[in-house]
Amino acid sequence: MAAKNTAARIPDPRALESRIKRAKGPETAPDLNRLVHEPIRLGIVSALAANSSLTFNDLKKLLKTTDGNLSVHARKLEDAGYISCEKSFEGRMPKTEYALTAAGRAALEKYLNHMEALIHAMKGIS
Repeated sequence: MAAKNTAARIPDPRALESRIKRAKGPETAPDLNRLVHEPIRLGIVSALAANSSLTFNDLKKLLKTTDGNLSVHARKLEDAGYISCEKSFEGRMPKTEYALTAAGRAALEKYLNHMEALIHAMKGIS
């Protein structure tokens, strides 16, 4: 007996998007927010959604990333207005603290809703 081609059962992402638009209407299937979708940035906004604020070092440890990587991704989110950054000193040590903005919370919620719609479409749930 020949093995079934499992690749044939995996739907094309464009077909999923089309299926969502037909089932729910185009206004509920926005383009994927690439700014939030990147794993480190998604980790940053998710961590900040669960905490009122986090320091640079807290985020670095939580996400298991480097200073440079975290700095670049945090700056992109800050430039988009998704997170706020407050710099201060504790004694002589610099302290950078991040918080999620209202725009960042809305972007994360919209992103999660979009991902849920894709999951439902993939599973054939309407």
